Amino acid sequence: MRKEYKTIKEVVGPLLLVEGVEGVTYDELVEIRQSDGTVRSGKVLEIDGDKALVQLFESARGLQISTSKARFLGHAVELGVSKDMLGRVFDGMGRPKDGGAPVIPEKKMPIEGAPINPAARDYPNEFIQTGISAIDGLNTLVRGQKLPVFSMSGLPHAQFAAQIARQAKVLRSNAKFAVVFAAMGITYEEADYFVQDFRRTGAIERTVLFMNLADDPAVERISTPRMALTCAEYLAFELGMHVLVILTDITNYCEALREVSAARKEVPGRRGYPGYLYTDLAHIYERAGRIKGKEGSITQIPILTMPEDDKTHPIPDLTGYITEGQIILSRELYQKGVLPPVDVLPSLSRLKDKGVGKGKTREDHADTMNQLFAAYATGKDAKELAAILGDSALSETDKLYAKFAEAFEKEYVSQGFNTDRSVEETLDLGWKLLGMLPKSELKRIKDEYIEKYYPADGGSKEE
Repeated sequence: MRKEYKTIKEVVGPLLLVEGVEGVTYDELVEIRQSDGTVRSGKVLEIDGDKALVQLFESARGLQISTSKARFLGHAVELGVSKDMLGRVFDGMGRPKDGGAPVIPEKKMPIEGAPINPAARDYPNEFIQTGISAIDGLNTLVRGQKLPVFSMSGLPHAQFAAQIARQAKVLRSNAKFAVVFAAMGITYEEADYFVQDFRRTGAIERTVLFMNLADDPAVERISTPRMALTCAEYLAFELGMHVLVILTDITNYCEALREVSAARKEVPGRRGYPGYLYTDLAHIYERAGRIKGKEGSITQIPILTMPEDDKTHPIPDLTGYITEGQIILSRELYQKGVLPPVDVLPSLSRLKDKGVGKGKTREDHADTMNQLFAAYATGKDAKELAAILGDSALSETDKLYAKFAEAFEKEYVSQGFNTDRSVEETLDLGWKLLGMLPKSELKRIKDEYIEKYYPADGGSKEE
């Protein structure tokens, strides 16, 4: 039986100080029992001699410290995991939120997880089809990768996240595919949108949702992604499933981290965020990957809204260092009616070359990817030149590129949030658009692929 302490001395925000403790460890779970029988939970943040600083998971409002007792449970925060979690909705602390019965756990796992030994990591090299051309065709997602989405306030990243969760699949694999979706600091409206969308499309059958709402305690928000990743690790490495983890919104998570750091009176770093923000984010992102000898894998798509649309803000900046690329959503494209508004040119998937080619997608994928990038960049330059000097300043070839850029945005990037394109459809659409250009301009594609895939009615009089 663990000892109870009546020595709670001080409460500041979500933190309270317990004195005269013995044998207490960092990260240990704590129960604060009040005289009326209600219990609040927390965890140990710091230990100094016989003093323990405890972080509450709920609000401290109404807590009577003179009559409350603290009991240290001897273990860290754990999540009871089971295959029955698929199709269920939980709150940020892993409690059922869908009105269903509690899950009977097959085992309990600490939510902090253990880092994957670098020597045991397997290299990501299998294509994941999201059904979104701007990702599949140009910034390919690979199994085991960490590929964040950088959005801006007011852009439809919630619909984009739901579309990826609904449509994602691993091609040419018999292993089961699951999605773990964690939402942090979202509104009731957004939470309802995600749950209803997954139920409407049947995607909820293979999905586990963790929902932390904007009015939930900030401390719970810090646990939410860890709960989701612990569930994902169980599904991937114990049950052999391919798991896609979508975390939205990482900015809300970092704000919660800053709030708790300020309550602890820690010395702030850049923009008031704690100095350990990089380490903390790395701790979350690096839980993605594949392990040698294990069938399952964790692929991660963190979504964050860039404060003030600033790519150099600490959150997107540090995320970019840790992860393998980024998908950037554009306000300009959104205003033009392009959905999803993926800004192709600054977006990047550093592992895209590992997931494409013969036997994975199609032999011409890498070449057409490079050619589409180059043609779109040239077309955008031509449009900017025309805006300054007028159409008369453009050569006939420049005009073709400008037309190509327009068509590329309208037909290739813009597909709405309900269209699920196979990778073959995406590649064929790319060739249809490249058919607007003469064969002589396709300098990045091998001649054999041009002969095989170039549309019969393509080209121009220039050729």
